[in-house]
Amino acid sequence: MAHGAFRKLIVDRGLNSLVQVDSCGTGGHHAGEPPNEMTQSVAERRGYKLSDLRSRQLQQSDYREFDLLIAMDSANERDILAREPVDSRCQIKRFMSFVPDCDEQDVPDPWWAGRLEGFEEVCDLIEAGVHQLLDYVVQDGLIDSENESP
Repeated sequence: MAHGAFRKLIVDRGLNSLVQVDSCGTGGHHAGEPPNEMTQSVAERRGYKLSDLRSRQLQQSDYREFDLLIAMDSANERDILAREPVDSRCQIKRFMSFVPDCDEQDVPDPWWAGRLEGFEEVCDLIEAGVHQLLDYVVQDGLIDSENESP
């Protein structure tokens, strides 16, 4: 869901030629699978296309190919940090640090709610944080903002 929301925001701001977004998990148990139906349903209602996405597991090359890795919760962050190779060139941040006025540290797992509302709540948090995340990417110099598309 975050991938779709962030990708749409990048396009809306005309930065799609400058910012690359990808998503992966620290576990590989869903590798090759599309997002589940509830995730896709919530995302589609909010204007995010996810049907082209397939799950993949975090790779060692991700630490060199990307400038920023975002962990959705503390377990993801621990796994990302534990696998970080010595030649890593990326920053590692927790997504919730970009959500304003929120004391939560982790994006909750929508499955624990066991209902569509859990997915809606997670999407609300994601939408609250993606703008600040993209602002961070631009302001921290992770892209050349002087070459932005009109």
